[in-house]
Amino acid sequence: MADENDVLTDLNMDPAAGANGADNRPTVGVINQYIKDLSVENPNSPGSFQWNEQPRVDVQVNIGANKVNDEITEVELKMTVRADGDKGNLYLIELAYCGLIGIRNLPDEHAHAFLFAEAPRLLFPFARAIVSDAVRDAGFPPLLLDPMDFGSLYQQQLQARAAQQGENAPAVPTGDA
Repeated sequence: MADENDVLTDLNMDPAAGANGADNRPTVGVINQYIKDLSVENPNSPGSFQWNEQPRVDVQVNIGANKVNDEITEVELKMTVRADGDKGNLYLIELAYCGLIGIRNLPDEHAHAFLFAEAPRLLFPFARAIVSDAVRDAGFPPLLLDPMDFGSLYQQQLQARAAQQGENAPAVPTGDA
């Protein structure tokens, strides 16, 4: 039977710590998030406020990642929202919303999935609110964008890339998703 000191010692030992006491546990987190670029155009005002037609709204979303150093990557969620009517453009919103993501001790395929699926999922609600406010501040009713399933989009892109490259497709894509 072990005495009380043995039990406490076992609880205090971290199985993920290396022989030299280094922490080898996988760690991922959002360090910071910010607007990198925001552009709001209202080119046909004040005339566009008199138009009664329902505008055609086009939303484009792109994801990019830039490695800042070995443990930090900037994930950029680029959104372009354009509303057009028969008489012209009502508004154009361009947003680059970024997050600094810290990653340590994570395999490349898991890190890539986090950067191009999970990080955009975490950033999107904030970017969506910024776009909605920008549309409202341009003088139009707020645009309420539907949530996006970045995990499914990531899987679809991996499958499309694998089909395009054949059986020899890399497990982890490189570059922008």
